[in-house]
Amino acid sequence: MSRPGVLVGRGAELTRLSGWLRALATGRGQAVLVEGEPGIGKSMLVRAACANAGFPVHWGSGDELGQDLPLMPLLDGLRVHGDGLAGAANARRQTIARLMRGEETIGHGVDVATAMAEHLLALLEELCADGPVVLVVDDLHWADRHTVALCGRLARLVQQIPLLFIGITRPVPRRTELVSLRRSIPVADRIRLSRLADAEIETLLTELAGGAPSERLRRLAAGAAGNPLYLTELVGSLSRGGRLFTTESGLVETTVERTPRSLSAAIAERLGFLPPQVLDVLRLAALLGTDFSVGDLAVVSGQGTGQLVPAIEDARASGILTEVDDSLAFRHPLIRIALYEQLPRSVRAAWHRDAAKALIHAGAPADRVARQLVPADATNEEWVVQWLDKAAPALVGHAPKVAAELLRRTNTRPELLADALYRMGEPAQAAVVADRALADDPEPGRLVELYRILTQCRFHAGQPAAALAALRSALTMPGLPAVHRARLLVLAARANRDLGRVDEAEALAREALEQTTDRWATGWALHVLVLVSMMRGASDEALALLERALTVASDDPDLTDLALLVRINQAVTLGDLDRYDEAIDVAGRMRQEAERTGSLVRLTQAHSAMGQLLLETGGWDDAVAEVDALPAEVKDPSVVCCDHGIAATICLHRDDPDSARRHLAAAAPSAEHVGLRAVAQLCLARSLDAEYAGDPATALAELVDGLADKTEIEDMLPDAVRLAVQVGELDVARTATARVHALVQSSPRWHAAALYCSGLVDDNPEMLLAAAGESNRRLPKAKAFEAAATAFVAAGDLSSARAAFARATAVYEELGATWDIARLASVQRAAGIRRAPRVAHKKATHGWESLTPTESKIAALVVEGLTNRQIAARLFLSPRTVGTHVSHILNKLGVNSRTDIAREAGRRASG
Repeated sequence: MSRPGVLVGRGAELTRLSGWLRALATGRGQAVLVEGEPGIGKSMLVRAACANAGFPVHWGSGDELGQDLPLMPLLDGLRVHGDGLAGAANARRQTIARLMRGEETIGHGVDVATAMAEHLLALLEELCADGPVVLVVDDLHWADRHTVALCGRLARLVQQIPLLFIGITRPVPRRTELVSLRRSIPVADRIRLSRLADAEIETLLTELAGGAPSERLRRLAAGAAGNPLYLTELVGSLSRGGRLFTTESGLVETTVERTPRSLSAAIAERLGFLPPQVLDVLRLAALLGTDFSVGDLAVVSGQGTGQLVPAIEDARASGILTEVDDSLAFRHPLIRIALYEQLPRSVRAAWHRDAAKALIHAGAPADRVARQLVPADATNEEWVVQWLDKAAPALVGHAPKVAAELLRRTNTRPELLADALYRMGEPAQAAVVADRALADDPEPGRLVELYRILTQCRFHAGQPAAALAALRSALTMPGLPAVHRARLLVLAARANRDLGRVDEAEALAREALEQTTDRWATGWALHVLVLVSMMRGASDEALALLERALTVASDDPDLTDLALLVRINQAVTLGDLDRYDEAIDVAGRMRQEAERTGSLVRLTQAHSAMGQLLLETGGWDDAVAEVDALPAEVKDPSVVCCDHGIAATICLHRDDPDSARRHLAAAAPSAEHVGLRAVAQLCLARSLDAEYAGDPATALAELVDGLADKTEIEDMLPDAVRLAVQVGELDVARTATARVHALVQSSPRWHAAALYCSGLVDDNPEMLLAAAGESNRRLPKAKAFEAAATAFVAAGDLSSARAAFARATAVYEELGATWDIARLASVQRAAGIRRAPRVAHKKATHGWESLTPTESKIAALVVEGLTNRQIAARLFLSPRTVGTHVSHILNKLGVNSRTDIAREAGRRASG
């Protein structure tokens, strides 16, 4: 950039960016990556392209001081700390700010950074609802992993909203998450900047020097190796030092013979010509980061704004600072680094200490104070300890690495340090800290918290016996207050439940209920009893316990997460009781509530529960949308297994084994983590895969292994009976049938399942027809009709067989289960049964005719101009589910954006 508004070179790159901006004006989003070495002009290129964009441009930057503070580039770029912002977007910003301050309760142990990321996504969608938006994240190589991960999600979201996301980064370091982000953006959407061409260097040099350069100045400039920042700083230092002059022939000459040895040296040389008072102010500004507010600069400098103005104006006139929105910024991060590194490390540490103290006294947010304290020399000083005692709980949730660093220095609050270490993924270190703290005889409240963390760490390390032994020992401590004893009992109950020790878990939870009326202990104890009842198949009992747990948790902010979890389990339990309308209503409302709170763990669970309910009720297209609504990397391993199991099951029934096996392979790593048998739906899908391959014996073995476990086995029983009868393992079939009959009193669906299993074992077609009639689940209904038809064939009653085959086929067609339909047709031919004439309807895979009913509704609303959130509210869906449907619509129509959907709809209407 030679002078304001004039960019030398980069014409092709500027054209590409301008083209994406023009496409954005039509509603087409895009994700772009701009790469290049330091000083090569990445930021200048993007700023030049966006200078007259005509849309809001949000710009955030990573820097080395903020690498351990999650999402800071996005929080700054989207002005989460800004004032005077109106509308829904401002309400969302306030929610995020409250999360950072620890004022928004989302549940104990919930990852705050993850919740903030969800709210930031929603904030961007709300901003884009008002029109196209540009979001730039500069210096991504310094950004934290949460920021990079969220940028990866934005790269997928740009198809859904009018957003141009531009990431700016150096080619190194090649961190894993940055490599993943780069791969998610096509090569055609990446810009790699290299050195300026010789002709461009000549042009830039002429612009900077104010005239045609002499040969000596050209040779000097050649040392900059085509790096525009290097060249700019070189000429700037020559100009400010009075070492440039115009010869009689009109050439710009210099007396200097040698180029500074590096870009950093060139910057330092230029800075050397600034007045001392300006340099002092700039060095203080450098403590605050690449971008900073004048207010913060006034606080750390101890000067009033009016006193700072002359130095700021001089820095702006010198090209060191520039104005960005309502803040100031260094023209280039390397200029800030040069200023910062001019000071000895010990001096920098002392300045950071003083800046932190000043910001604390000014009431600055915890993240801004922590940014100064981490590189400071302050350790156990009283003011640090007092501040950290108040700020640490919020920091542990939002920025555990920073919290751990500060808590280690001050040697305070070991329970918070252990929690921070666990959240950082260092359970072994967390366990050491918790053990040491427990040896110091902590007060009861902290003791419970330390045992909670210790239990998590030991389970994570595969030492459940040690975790339970520690809890049992704690429960024998004399003088333990009833409330704290009850909380320890709950921890022990949850640990036993996780190990499948149902009776022990129940006894401990009931003991906890008898000990106290403490709401936390009561609520979680009731939840353990709910899970125990569900594991035993006692759905009516589970539902009653869920109602009690909801009464306890519903109006307590500290139990927000428990209330969400209870409601999700209520939806599952209502499904077990065949109360599907209620179940789907509850699951839908919990999707919305989890979205509102930003609880990603509960959001993934709500989507998964809805997917399971839709699988059972026959809404298979919508079930696939639910399990695809969120990427696998944000899901708990058990949810990953369940979701891939649902998708694989649907794919196999629809005769798409390749897609099904991709789902099974994707679930394998998570299955190793949680244990395959812990997730019945994945076990069923693996069994179905073996059956699809023509190996019923292996299919049965998959289920028999699952039945040997005590977790979530009930749904495997009917298929285990069917396969056991098929391969002649009648003892296995009878044993499984007896287990089904034991569940009959728990839910109406088990009455239908018992009829089905007994009908298979006894080869009784009438019993199988009765099972089909009583079943409210679509796939079991079809299987019962099919089994009845097969039994009628064996009995020689071909007329009844034909009718049962027709009814089975009708349900399979409703589900789109092409594999099952083909199998039925083969069985009928073998039996000599002529099928009634049918018109073959081959389902389209592309174009408007391939859209599902839900997709057609959503496409029509997209054409009306509704956003994903507006469509979600209209159709009682999650915005994430709507987004998945829109992605499917785009793929089926072969278009790239929502605008394209509207255009294609117009063409279709006029054609």
